[in-house]
Amino acid sequence: MSYFHHIRACNSHDFSGYLPFFVGTDRVGWVRHALASRLRQFTDAFEVEQDRISLAAASSDFDSRTEALARVVAELVEEGTVPQLRDEYYPVTTGWGRPPLLKIDRVAVAHFGIRSYGLHINGFVRRADGIHLWVGKRAGDRKIAPGKLDNLVAGGQPIGLTLDENLVKEAHEEAGLSADAARQAVPVGVVSYLMENPAGLKPDMLFLYDLEVADDFVPRNTDGEVEHFMLWPLEEAARRVRETDDFKFNVNLVIVDFLMRHGYLKPDDAEYPDLAIGLRRAV
Repeated sequence: MSYFHHIRACNSHDFSGYLPFFVGTDRVGWVRHALASRLRQFTDAFEVEQDRISLAAASSDFDSRTEALARVVAELVEEGTVPQLRDEYYPVTTGWGRPPLLKIDRVAVAHFGIRSYGLHINGFVRRADGIHLWVGKRAGDRKIAPGKLDNLVAGGQPIGLTLDENLVKEAHEEAGLSADAARQAVPVGVVSYLMENPAGLKPDMLFLYDLEVADDFVPRNTDGEVEHFMLWPLEEAARRVRETDDFKFNVNLVIVDFLMRHGYLKPDDAEYPDLAIGLRRAV
């Protein structure tokens, strides 16, 4: 295995299995052909053509679009096509910072190939023998990546919260950090990827933060998502990423980015140029 193995895994997809999903003239996602055939039956909500699927023209504003899609998703949940709703909503937009066209329950995002956003915090300690990275082990009952390794803090970006508000919320829930401590996290960039999973397409963008913490800091999970935390020398975190699939799929990318920015991975590494480009695929 190699570091680049994870970039390849997070960018595996085949557009031929999908129709582009439009709201008006804006493409906002991708829908599998099988789901598009099912959506053809919802004539009041969708217009399905040979080369695209669109929300019906009657749904012309945020509320009517949201309501139309929610009605359909609720039926898809009833028939088992979509898992149980999470009652957490993501914006459907044409790009970061642009006004949302509608909102969608988090559980249905990949079914419609909607671009989603999230944030990850690398929590680390500087010691005499080098950088140590806080690593969480996800609880075994998680629907996504149960038992896998994770960052100190990671979470999706719901509608209605700023990044700063979400940072504070997630940092408290996942690591027991105060608002003041969470706001010491330094924004350091993004990683993006476009991968296929059993539900559909995931064009995701993650906002990255570094948070240097005191040597005596011990994270405390409050929402049940993390089983326990470990403080590892950076070399061990790097080895696990390079040699295993122990980390949650997208966390590998976050750690590779950390390794590059902190000089652990250097430009003379044969993978370096491909990693630098591959961490920021267009989504």
